[in-house]
Amino acid sequence: METGASEHPARLRVGIIGPGRAGTALARALTRAGHQVTAAAAISERSRQRVRDNFPGARLTEPAEVLGDADLVLLTVPDDVLPGLVEGLAATDAPYAGRLIAHASGAHGIRVLDPATRAGALPLALHPVMTFTGREDDVDRIKGVCFGVTAPDPLRPAADALVIEMGGEPVFIAEEKRALYHAALAFAANHMVTLVTEAATLLRDAGAELPNRMLGPLLGAALDNALRFGDAGLTGPVARGDGATVAAHVAAIAEAEPAALPAYLALARLTADRALAAGMLSASDAERLLEVLGDRR
Repeated sequence: METGASEHPARLRVGIIGPGRAGTALARALTRAGHQVTAAAAISERSRQRVRDNFPGARLTEPAEVLGDADLVLLTVPDDVLPGLVEGLAATDAPYAGRLIAHASGAHGIRVLDPATRAGALPLALHPVMTFTGREDDVDRIKGVCFGVTAPDPLRPAADALVIEMGGEPVFIAEEKRALYHAALAFAANHMVTLVTEAATLLRDAGAELPNRMLGPLLGAALDNALRFGDAGLTGPVARGDGATVAAHVAAIAEAEPAALPAYLALARLTADRALAAGMLSASDAERLLEVLGDRR
């Protein structure tokens, strides 16, 4: 296969090492694009069953044998497992040479694949900005989703083509920015779950029997405003400089859910800083707010 020579790679034999939720969804998207899953390596019985259910023509085998059967190998194992897997295969002289080796980790770029690259592999980092549940519709969730792509310049066309074939949108992320990229995604998605569930807990403490019905429309509008307008979409007492209201919030949360108070204070300070920088909050209002929030900067 000639990579970099064309924007559309040839139809590929695909191998999967670690066919979990993400790996299965990506491999299914590749089969929809005309590629063929030929082999997979899995440890758990659940993962083995995923292979049987989704890729009946693929043989279950050892990781090195997956490499031998494939042109493109997906290393879709947990982030902490990935370096050891790559190094371990290199140490056993697994047949890396000439093969596209792609992982789907957001935290890693292509440096983690260096042992494979030195053995002749063609390294790609293709991270879908999406969560997967293991359900049948996971493959459909890839459509229109951005992928954080890191690849050597000669392999960029092949990486972009694979993402586009899966239905995604490639977004190049430089190797040295990969940790910041992943931190930004975790800041939004992971912390949002914590924020929403904590808000629901506070609403129950306040007597609301169905907090999700209250939060759904509000959060939908807030997310839309944030994505469309950025800081101009800020609303609420911090953005308005209502120090007395914020002080009442601090007292109420301290009494009902004291473990949540540090997060409220930190986010309120960050909101005040952004509102001040955006010109929505006066310096005097910001100063009063920061006094309420216990910040003496």
